[in-house]
Amino acid sequence: MKMMNHFSLPFCLVIEEGACERLNEILADCMPGIEEMKVLIATEPALVQIMQDYLEEMKRDLPRSEIYLIEENTFDEAMELAKYICMNDCEVIIGVGGGKVLDVAKYAGFVGKIPYICVPTTLSNDSLASPISVLGTVGDARKTLKCKIPTGIVVDVNVIMGAPVMQLQSGIGDTISKYTALYDWKLDAAHRKDRVDDFSYLLADMALTSLCYNEEKSLKSKEFIKILTQSLVLGGLAMEIAGNSRPSSGSEHLFCHSLEENHKEIQISHGMAVALGSLVSSRLQGQDVEHLEKILKAYDMDIDPMNWGITKEIFIDAWMRAADTRKDRYTVLNEAELGEEMLAGIYEELRSRVHVK
Repeated sequence: MKMMNHFSLPFCLVIEEGACERLNEILADCMPGIEEMKVLIATEPALVQIMQDYLEEMKRDLPRSEIYLIEENTFDEAMELAKYICMNDCEVIIGVGGGKVLDVAKYAGFVGKIPYICVPTTLSNDSLASPISVLGTVGDARKTLKCKIPTGIVVDVNVIMGAPVMQLQSGIGDTISKYTALYDWKLDAAHRKDRVDDFSYLLADMALTSLCYNEEKSLKSKEFIKILTQSLVLGGLAMEIAGNSRPSSGSEHLFCHSLEENHKEIQISHGMAVALGSLVSSRLQGQDVEHLEKILKAYDMDIDPMNWGITKEIFIDAWMRAADTRKDRYTVLNEAELGEEMLAGIYEELRSRVHVK
């Protein structure tokens, strides 16, 4: 019998307007005695000015705190931060920023064995609540590393409203990709004669459906931001409970990885790449593609691969090499008979449906 995966949950989760204005109150509730602890506030140079008032207030109420600037989201940067944590006896790390800052701070806190509190300034993917960090390694290569889920998550809806629309659309794409990821997870379980964790599956499915069937489509509305945050948090918790990223990552993510590894000239966000990947994976899986297209268009997401610089040749090559990016991951790509002619047809169909209502 397969042993149940041991998992943790955040001690606190706050999603509200003006959360940063009472951040110290929230932190004190999340971690009693934090005002006496040595706290490291990790952020990036570009945010120091934007978040100046909040950061200065945090430092006033946390007298033993200091700010640490993260330059890039690499494994080396995370290890330098972990070293700083250990050498300076830091007791808590607070990550303030986007996905790159949060991934570095999360992994450094894990290596340094101290609690990590997440304060996102945008919602571009579900890493804010996940037990993984995606960090750069050699050259442009990236690696997904296991770590611990945050001790606390504090999301200020007003701060997120200032995030670029494309970053919010990326968060939508990362959530929508569960449509095909969950299918691939079941496929993998059947192939390995294993079982899918029911509760993890339920959370990932809830993350998907709450976004898909949400009536508020304005990305700059407070209600939508709350829903997107909840969806991304549920996706992260689903991975924590499953003990892996299967609830949120399938063949659509392999397409994204293939673009990142083999076509570095393509400038597309992670979330948008997996959204495009889901449109193709759903075809290969025999799922309702029109349903997925309708949702993406409702959020005004550009589903024309050519507009992202993905030519037919790049599209075909990326899909033909996608399965090789994670050879340990069984997906529909292991069963579909991919060919250049077939993929060319899908590419043309995808482009032809861009303006179909």
